[in-house]
Amino acid sequence: MYTYDTVVQALEGLKQRGYTLNFNIAFDKLQCSTNGLCLNPAEFEIMETYRFEGDTNPSDEDIVFAIEAKTGGHKGVLTSAYGLYADSISAELQQKLASHTA
Repeated sequence: MYTYDTVVQALEGLKQRGYTLNFNIAFDKLQCSTNGLCLNPAEFEIMETYRFEGDTNPSDEDIVFAIEAKTGGHKGVLTSAYGLYADSISAELQQKLASHTA
């Protein structure tokens, strides 16, 4: 597992290792707006997780997920503040992400 001091370093390091897509949460799936790819929880694996805590500002807290599709070779990242579960998200997707943030 790699070690990064900042979110920017993590994103750059993952990009250099082939995680080039940017995913967003779309209720019950991850979606990439660049190519229209949508992945349901059963269609991807979380390969790495990096958690960052703001030293002085709680709003600086963030999680970076390295995501790999089970088919097609698609790799990308999902970044989310610790409050990601405040957004509208399905129970299945929430469970998958939460299992990698503890």
